[in-house]
Amino acid sequence: MAMAGALGVLGVVLWDVTRERVTGVGDMAPDFSVKADNGMTLTRADFGGKVLVLNFWATWCQPCIRETPELEALHRKMRDQGVVVLGVSIDQKEEKYKAFLKRFSVSFLTLRDASKSLSDSFGTYRIPETYVIDKEGKVRQKIIGAEWKEDDMIRAVKALL
Repeated sequence: MAMAGALGVLGVVLWDVTRERVTGVGDMAPDFSVKADNGMTLTRADFGGKVLVLNFWATWCQPCIRETPELEALHRKMRDQGVVVLGVSIDQKEEKYKAFLKRFSVSFLTLRDASKSLSDSFGTYRIPETYVIDKEGKVRQKIIGAEWKEDDMIRAVKALL
């Protein structure tokens, strides 16, 4: 009987260790250290005191293409109010990534995460996926897909300022 109980506990522990971690609303955002296109190394702590809109995307993703202008508008409207938009591309090909940024005149912070290490740390497996992270580093919204509209996002972000 004790052996069965021990095996049950071991099974639960192994399951917990091997299951994929998915960051959700109410969770603290995972710590990270990445290098942005502007050469700056960024960590989660660098955004303390600011609201971070963290968007995972790719150039070949049609919903990502549709939402890029809305993210750009959000950035332009909210950057002086303590909001940072960080776009993280999972593209493998740097030339396609750079052409996309130029085509859409993206001015918010961006980086290419070809290894998917940052997206994996959040448990992101569908794109686009956006996390709205408050000033303390807690995920307040998680939007999968490009179904949000600029005005809705601005209202949601303003509520966190």
